Amino acid sequence: MTGTTTFVDLVGLRAGVGARARAIAVALMRRGLTGQRVLVLLPPGAEYVATLLGCLHAGVVAVPASPDGDRRLDEIVDDAQPAAAIGLPVTGVRNLGHLDGDPRDWRRPDVGPDSLALIQYPPGPTRGVMLSHANLVAAAAQLARHVGMRRSTGVVSYLPPHSDLGLVGGVLAPLLTGARVTLLPPDTTPDEWLRTVSLRKATISFAPDLAYAWQSVPAGLNLSHWDVAVTGAEPETLERFANLGARQGFHARAFFPAYWTPEATALVTGRRGLAVGGFDADSLEPGRVVKPGDTRLLDLGGSTRDTDIAIADPLTATRCPDGTTGEVWVAGPSVAVGYLGRPGASERTFCARLRGSTDNYLRTGRFGFVRDGGLHLAEPRNVLLTR
Repeated sequence: MTGTTTFVDLVGLRAGVGARARAIAVALMRRGLTGQRVLVLLPPGAEYVATLLGCLHAGVVAVPASPDGDRRLDEIVDDAQPAAAIGLPVTGVRNLGHLDGDPRDWRRPDVGPDSLALIQYPPGPTRGVMLSHANLVAAAAQLARHVGMRRSTGVVSYLPPHSDLGLVGGVLAPLLTGARVTLLPPDTTPDEWLRTVSLRKATISFAPDLAYAWQSVPAGLNLSHWDVAVTGAEPETLERFANLGARQGFHARAFFPAYWTPEATALVTGRRGLAVGGFDADSLEPGRVVKPGDTRLLDLGGSTRDTDIAIADPLTATRCPDGTTGEVWVAGPSVAVGYLGRPGASERTFCARLRGSTDNYLRTGRFGFVRDGGLHLAEPRNVLLTR
């Protein structure tokens, strides 16, 4: 993987998916869609993965979204202005139907690391986050290193595969590494998720907070092989789940508390195991030195090899000392290009600079502090931050 700059150059890593992706790419290119935005509205599964990869191999800008057809899809269509859609029919948008071409006819499109590859629409305000080919490769490689994903790894993803961690952890990182992945449909229950982890003997799983907050763990499972449980849940939720899962072989050391944001493509940082500290709530306000107390916060790990996490005073654009609360700023190759059609918001969010530095940082809008090298996210009560 050394020197790889785009997913177009990774087609040989997964022969089956690669052949189908090239067939889809040929069909897209023959329709003149290279460089155009195309909605991908398919349920989780092999065809979704092949279609997403096919878009990348055609130089098409993929716009993956949930195929549920709710009001949010109308907002995404209005914002993205796609040239076509794959999967669910959308009023006013050309539907491409079944895509199939001869994979032997595929020719590499003129795309490079800085070419726009994908626009993701995370939950919240309808703002398209523009990601380059370099962003995707960097995010997938970083996550794979962080969680130890490799060809022999079994992965189960309970997250929607069209945005941030579900996209990178459930689709792109497995494509990069050759890991075996199971993508669960949105109507999966937490019990079914756990049964799948047990049945597939998965070593890595990505799941939403509500899954860990489930009040039971089915009997008769074997979760002893589960080595990395990536989560954003609170300490109390994870401790309760560990107690329930212990009877089925789950070990609390498998927890991988993490912080991710779509503006950084996905993962910012994370760490193995639960390290929980108690802090005084009043001292978590910006600019204050944190003190011991009763508010429990997880240590989420520190800066990685490629990513710098800075705790900044947003008024002075200076780094806060360790143990002082400030805004979390992030720099690295996985930080997105910007927001689609919003140059002002993009400038404010993605082009922050620390005083004396020429590096651009992402302003996450989250506040926290670093203690003993680990990021702790706080929820200050007295901050209204506009990006």
